Amino acid sequence: MTSTFQRDVGRDVVSIETGKLAQKANGSVVVSNGDNVLLVTATMANPREGIDFFPLTIDVEERHYARGKIPGSFFRREGRPSTFSILIARLTDRPIRPLFPKGFRNEVQIIITPLSLDMETPYDTLAVTAASAALSVSDIPFDGPISCTRIGYLDGKYIINPSYEDLGTSQLDLVVAGSKSGVVMMEAGASEVGEDIVLEAIEQAQEANLQLIELQEELASGVGKPKTDDYERRGYDPELETKVSDALGDRVLEALRLEGSASDDALSTLKAELNDTFGEDYDSRTIGGAFETALDESFRERIIKEGSRPDGRGVKEIRALSAEVALLPRTHGTGLFSRGETQVLGVCTLGSSGDAQKIDTLSPEESKRFLLHYNFPPYSVGEA
Repeated sequence: MTSTFQRDVGRDVVSIETGKLAQKANGSVVVSNGDNVLLVTATMANPREGIDFFPLTIDVEERHYARGKIPGSFFRREGRPSTFSILIARLTDRPIRPLFPKGFRNEVQIIITPLSLDMETPYDTLAVTAASAALSVSDIPFDGPISCTRIGYLDGKYIINPSYEDLGTSQLDLVVAGSKSGVVMMEAGASEVGEDIVLEAIEQAQEANLQLIELQEELASGVGKPKTDDYERRGYDPELETKVSDALGDRVLEALRLEGSASDDALSTLKAELNDTFGEDYDSRTIGGAFETALDESFRERIIKEGSRPDGRGVKEIRALSAEVALLPRTHGTGLFSRGETQVLGVCTLGSSGDAQKIDTLSPEESKRFLLHYNFPPYSVGEA
């Protein structure tokens, strides 16, 4: 049976429909805002063996038919995920991942498929809300719902879910994801705007979020499945965490007060000691998880109570800054910016208008003349 719920949010009408499409999924919804229509499914599988993390996968599967267009590739088939779709998947992951139970290792896959797009308003925040709705109506354990709203600021007025045209001249592009209890994630780009403007924008975004959260609660209470408790928590034992905390005492804080490699060595020694003490009763992953919890708590305690960060700096003390230019002889431009041990080597290349990148995605942008390529090699964090 198909059920539809809707709510007015600002100048928009958001509709959530369930029961018509993808009925085999644990949870599926069709979420609409004007001509933007998304199908979002949430599916849960059995736990994946031998892992110490939560295997959540979020895929955004763009289809050119959503904008009434045939793909521009040689074979006229859909290509690999665009940068835009990858960014939407990451935007969805950040506020949702922490809301699953600790130690939950069942594989969960969320697939976001745009079915129709008006090409006037970004659909990224709608995708986050739709993913939460799919989880809320499913039997997958999830401590939601959440919602996500974009706020613009143009001509002294706040705009909820601004269009691409609005964003072109808006002084603020603020994305806020929130739960019923408060904000859970934010990201923003802006011109120089006052702090009071940003704070008011956050409040307005959260007000819009609360309306969509109420809509999802109505959906879940009306047609949602009961949440399952038939799953195993792996790598997490509350009793062990208490034992580890008692065994370590203040020694983690003392190790954090050491400098550089001495601190790393002291922490490694403590972890090895825990494995010797509890190794007969618990596996190494569970012990490691309890140690990480104790480490996180010590980090937080040192910052809040002592006003000191892990590297010894005060909470308002910045790392040493330095900059160099013209490091490489045959490039058009180079710059090395360093902040403490964090370094960025930037290399600039100037091309002609013919070097512009052609864009063939579900975005109104057709070409890009400014391209930014970002690399994060493993050696930058001392790993192989």
